[in-house]
Amino acid sequence: MKSPPRGLAIDISSSVRRLSVSRALVRRAATAALRAEGVKDAMLSITFVSRATISHLNRRYLGHHGATDVISFGLGRVGRRGAVVGDVYICAEVARDNARRRGISAGEELLRLVVHGALHVLGYEHPVGEARATSHMWRKQERILARVL
Repeated sequence: MKSPPRGLAIDISSSVRRLSVSRALVRRAATAALRAEGVKDAMLSITFVSRATISHLNRRYLGHHGATDVISFGLGRVGRRGAVVGDVYICAEVARDNARRRGISAGEELLRLVVHGALHVLGYEHPVGEARATSHMWRKQERILARVL
């Protein structure tokens, strides 16, 4: 029996008409996050969705009401060295709002969310509230993002 191909398979899709970043940069950011953690095999889907869709996912799977910027589902590995499998959903509208508030480009914020989502797929967590921006995960995310930008 032939073994599946090894490597990083990153699928990018969007139901959003206008993204502020290219698919090539999205792929680069996801790849940087996976490689920073030593991942050699992964199947990762990144989907850009509307505010209504992210609100529905947030309510259905996390029990929270309203829109959020990113939701990730890490589907685990098959064995210790198996491929990382996960889905990342990003709301471009919320990302644009957050970018405006922070005084940065929407493209930078979208890439930050790609890295953030990939790290969640890999099992990283962060505290809620102000401590989020000083957490180990956030610092790692910002280092990876700096290499992408």
